[in-house]
Amino acid sequence: MSLLVSIHDVTPALETGVLRLWEMCAARGFSPALLVVPDWQGEWPLERHPDFVRWLRERASGGAEIVLHGERHSRGEFQALNRSAARERIDRGLGSLRALGLEPAGFVPPGWLAREDGHAAVRDAGLGFSEDERSIRLFPLGRRVPSPAVRWSARTPVRACGSVAVARGRWLLQRRARYPRIAFHPQDYAHSLTARDLPATLDRWLTRHPPISYAVMRQTELD
Repeated sequence: MSLLVSIHDVTPALETGVLRLWEMCAARGFSPALLVVPDWQGEWPLERHPDFVRWLRERASGGAEIVLHGERHSRGEFQALNRSAARERIDRGLGSLRALGLEPAGFVPPGWLAREDGHAAVRDAGLGFSEDERSIRLFPLGRRVPSPAVRWSARTPVRACGSVAVARGRWLLQRRARYPRIAFHPQDYAHSLTARDLPATLDRWLTRHPPISYAVMRQTELD
């Protein structure tokens, strides 16, 4: 049993939270995957923030996996796209990251929302994996590996309280899963309840599941 840990919504717009999440993981001796948005909401193109790009390149050089996380991360960005439209947007995102010296290993649609066509477009683009809410899809074979995901929402006090309860429930019900995921978001720090629960939940899962990279998991499953 192994744990996949990632930081979603990696953008200079949310830099403070991204760095805080990174340090939390680094203090525990591992590098989380970084789900990078090339142009957050169409207003934060990475190329205009060289210091943040430099930080990303340094993390990648140290072994952190870079994952394409949409192009702009607009609401439901990939939810309605057909295969050709999804591929076009993925290719633009890949081109943006590669131009900055970043090589993505896979793709995760914002909110895990994409049609089957969207996942097919990831395979067409030559990437190693994509995700939905319940599984990881390994390419080129398209094999789906069950993978429950722990995440939070800090948008309102009610959502914060509910997401903490759900996170704890996942531990009780799914702690024997082979490849659970913890999906951190910089916005998780917006409420004190979720902010306090992040390190506690991570430590709880690490007692049973050593951290693993997507590359190692993929190689293990496809061998």
